[in-house]
Amino acid sequence: MRPDRFLLLGILGLFLGGLPACAQAPVVPLVLAGGTIVDVTDWGRSAKDQPDSIVIVQNGHITDVGSRAIIPIPKGARVIDCTGKYIVPGLVDGFAGMSSQGEANADLYMGVTTVVASSDSRRGHIDSNANPTPHLYLIDSVGTTDDWSLLIGQSGWAAKLRESARPAELSPEDTLHQLNDTVKLGTRVLWIGHEVTAANTQWIIAHAHLMGLITYGEFVSTPYRVGVEAGVDALLRMGRYELGVIPDELQRPLVDDPDGPAATTAYDYSERLPATDSHVRSYADFVASHRSALMPMFATYFQRLPDHRNLWKEPASALLDSAHMFDPPDRKTGEMVYPLPGWSRRLPGMGQRYIEEGLRKKADQSAMRLWRINQVLFASYPHYLAASGSPVSGSFTGTSLHVELEMLVRLGLTPREALAAATNNYALQFNWNELGLIAPGRRADILVVDADPTVSAWNVRRISTLILDGNLLDRDALLSLKK
Repeated sequence: MRPDRFLLLGILGLFLGGLPACAQAPVVPLVLAGGTIVDVTDWGRSAKDQPDSIVIVQNGHITDVGSRAIIPIPKGARVIDCTGKYIVPGLVDGFAGMSSQGEANADLYMGVTTVVASSDSRRGHIDSNANPTPHLYLIDSVGTTDDWSLLIGQSGWAAKLRESARPAELSPEDTLHQLNDTVKLGTRVLWIGHEVTAANTQWIIAHAHLMGLITYGEFVSTPYRVGVEAGVDALLRMGRYELGVIPDELQRPLVDDPDGPAATTAYDYSERLPATDSHVRSYADFVASHRSALMPMFATYFQRLPDHRNLWKEPASALLDSAHMFDPPDRKTGEMVYPLPGWSRRLPGMGQRYIEEGLRKKADQSAMRLWRINQVLFASYPHYLAASGSPVSGSFTGTSLHVELEMLVRLGLTPREALAAATNNYALQFNWNELGLIAPGRRADILVVDADPTVSAWNVRRISTLILDGNLLDRDALLSLKK
């Protein structure tokens, strides 16, 4: 009987051992009850908000959305009363650095739940160990040598990407290998930069789209009309995409001189062309009639434009280290700092201040000329995507995405359209249908705000509840950075 007894005990042990796995407590649903779901569909042109709503979250995703009169609250659910409040998707920053836990916390504190993260000489390396962190969608350069590429650590690429003192265009064969290898790292976005010429730009965009990759264009050697006609997904940065207005005789030298005197001449022409010139309007109409969206990163010019404030006074800015910011503003004044030429050190203080004021005035005038051109571009109504560009040229992680929304409204978008530029426009433009909406199946990155964000973009920052991947985050605790 002894063998039978052991057999029975073994079967009983397996049964009892299996009970915890089979009898695990079900995941408790999270319910947002009574708030108004803000409609950000159709590029922010729709306004079918849902008052007195129910949003049910389970396993990191939104499962049910609808009227409280129709959607029952699951038994045992954790319920957050959102009566009188507004429910919006977590914000997307379409181009930024993410090099520290402080930057991750600053983004989350300001409701930025997804970042298209860049490793480069001005933003540093991406900190993939930060926790908590927004969702990181990796961006990599393509078509050129670049020692900040995500591939630089791979033995097959290290020498190739460092083989020239300055970025140089790769052959189509090397570019194809680069595409295939960066995709294996999880790269979502390809940056097509200054040295890539027209034929390679067209080839990269076509192949990237076949591979399900998004393309960002910050062209110099490639004419903007070529990149736009090829279907580049987004044009980056005020101060860059205005090169689309230059004539052919200024464009041709850029193939051999994308960062030298020829480029200086081209930038100067594009900036100083009167906003009323017919070429500006023609270019605006051209961009608006194609699929490329504009990603201006106005936030990197904020301190050079009128009506700015000291962003160091924002709560999230306390999480940032100015030593890891490229060209940060002065802490006391919030104004940009303009390094003086070496010879000016021999001048008395009054002379140095005069030179510094002259540099500031020149920078402010340059920003205003570019802003006026962008007002003309906006009049043709292209599609916009919000990005901070942080932490570069006076922009601040987290805070500056809200600055970008303010600037988009100043340009002429409605607050709802600006909010869409940081949420569902990314789903529409890039087919990133996991984010951007309060809708079943979308990722549960959610903000509950205390005031109507369609009345003022400022209200988007009035966050009372922050949800990332279906998990409630203690927003105030994010300001206490653990060393």
